[in-house]
Order: sequence, then C-alpha cells, then structure tokens
Amino acid sequence: MNTRALKRQVELAINQEAEQQGLRAWLTERLPDLHPAIRLEDDGIDTLFAFVRAYVEQVPEVLHAAAEVAAAARMRERLLPVLKVAEAFFLQPRDLPAEHQGLLALLDEAYLAHRLVEEVNDCYLAHGGEALIPMDTTRANLIVHQLLGDDFANQLDAAVETAVGGLLPQEAFSSDNFQAYLAQQREVGRELWQQWPCMSEELGIDIAWRGAA
Repeated sequence: MNTRALKRQVELAINQEAEQQGLRAWLTERLPDLHPAIRLEDDGIDTLFAFVRAYVEQVPEVLHAAAEVAAAARMRERLLPVLKVAEAFFLQPRDLPAEHQGLLALLDEAYLAHRLVEEVNDCYLAHGGEALIPMDTTRANLIVHQLLGDDFANQLDAAVETAVGGLLPQEAFSSDNFQAYLAQQREVGRELWQQWPCMSEELGIDIAWRGAA
C-alpha cells in the first residue's frame, strides 16, 4: 500500500479545510437532519467535525494494517488487489458533487475505503467464523452513510459491492492456504487489529440501536 501518498492526500485536505472551512459549514447544514438515533456528546458540530476528520485520517493506517492481515492470512494475492481499489478510491477521487472539496471530498472516498474493508471482513466472517479484521467500523459507516444521504451513499455502496464481487470470488476462501490460516493462525489477525476500537464511541458519537435502553 502507498501509505505515504495516502497520508499526503489527507494532509493536503486538512490544509485546504483550514483555509476554506468547507466541511464544517457542510456539517452545520447537515446537523439538524441527522437521525435522532445518532447521539452526539458535547458540542454537536465540534464532535461531528472531529469524528469526520478522524474517519478520514485513519484510512491510510487501516489499509496498511489490512494488507498486513492479508499477508498473515496467506491471502495477500487475493486481498491486496481489493485493498488497492480502496487506495485508488482515495488517491484518484471519482466525480463528486461540486461542493465536495478538501476533507469533504475525502469523506466520500474514506467511506468507500472503510466500506470496502468492512465488506472484506464480512466475506471472511461468512467463511471463517471469526473476524479477519475485528475493528468496529459498522456504526461509524452508518453515521457517514447518513451524513452523505441515502441516494449518494447507496451509489458508493454499489461501487464497493461491484469491486469486491469482481476481485474476491467465493472460491478464494476455499484455498488450502486460507484454511491453514483458519486452523493455526487466527490470533495473528486479531493481535494486529487490537489497536482499533469502535471509532464512533471513541469520538463521542453513538447510535441508539432499536430496543436499547
């Protein structure tokens, strides 16, 4: 993974945000329309801005760690092309709405990257019984989906599903190497990902799941 280039992309976006304040203005407009189940601690805009910035900033490290896990699972040949798609999403942004610049533009691309990693993890769960990537991004992705709006976020989800379906066929998980990893090295992937907590909770944002107290 080209982690240096990914981090440089984030740095440029942060500098642009400092000059233009586009993301903060956009979040201010979006805040009143957030689903009531999304709970923000303290000041809503500051918390939401910190969450989005961290969501974007973590993409380079998440993809780098995912590549390490893929190697540990003896799935590098299969998984690296999928992760490279996420990298390409980030480094070569798609056509985006005109107002999406700086950090706001990278929010779209970060959503693609995080969702792609989530889809890979779901594939692993379906075939291995334990998480290859035990990082809880589910709530964070749901929050960003809601921020982006269903129509646009669903388009991004479709792009992710197409990428994963084309590059990671079901038979990839029946290989001898992968089965050996399941039997002998499950702890390797878990150890590599212990540093990643639930992102939304760490940043003061949570979702009140239906039926919760």
